[in-house]
Amino acid sequence: MKQTAKLFFFFAFFSFLVFNSLFAQEFSADMTSTAMGQKVSGKIYNAPGKTRMETNDVITIARIDKGIAWVLMPNEKKYMEMPLNSSNVVAGGDKMPGEIERKLIGRETLDGKAVDKYYIVYTAEGKTQAIYSWILPDLDIPAKTVAKDGSWEVEYRNINAGKQPDSLFEVPSGYSKFSLPSVKDIMEGAIKGALGN
Repeated sequence: MKQTAKLFFFFAFFSFLVFNSLFAQEFSADMTSTAMGQKVSGKIYNAPGKTRMETNDVITIARIDKGIAWVLMPNEKKYMEMPLNSSNVVAGGDKMPGEIERKLIGRETLDGKAVDKYYIVYTAEGKTQAIYSWILPDLDIPAKTVAKDGSWEVEYRNINAGKQPDSLFEVPSGYSKFSLPSVKDIMEGAIKGALGN
């Protein structure tokens, strides 16, 4: 039960990050993200239509090009598959889906590199949202993105631009697929446990 809740949370968190940090450029970086009151650190690998996040004992791979995501548990060599909706993916420094406004605020220094800070307003799932984005002008990759209301932020450090191996974005061989139990199955199990059956 604890593992199920952890996976649900992690997938929700990961989906949020994917929809706010998928880029056309290929790169890898150290990542720190805060959302939903939780902080997550790890590594990110990105290629067009694909992204991979590694944190502690969970690896998540989003294949926007296929409309699916995989959550891998390397210690158990298991994975689950879930659908993804790519309708509100932020595309780096390019104009993003639903973008209404983009304003250059100025140039700043972040992690020892010159970045252009932008204020961006866009609509996603029928809601208007605003972010600040610090974009590396030579790579067109946001080194940092923060929601205007402070509800979430994503920062990348040690960014290495370049081709990423295709194998990073596939489920490794030897992994078995599993599914999370439905709410009905969880409730039935809890009732049986309470009744001693």
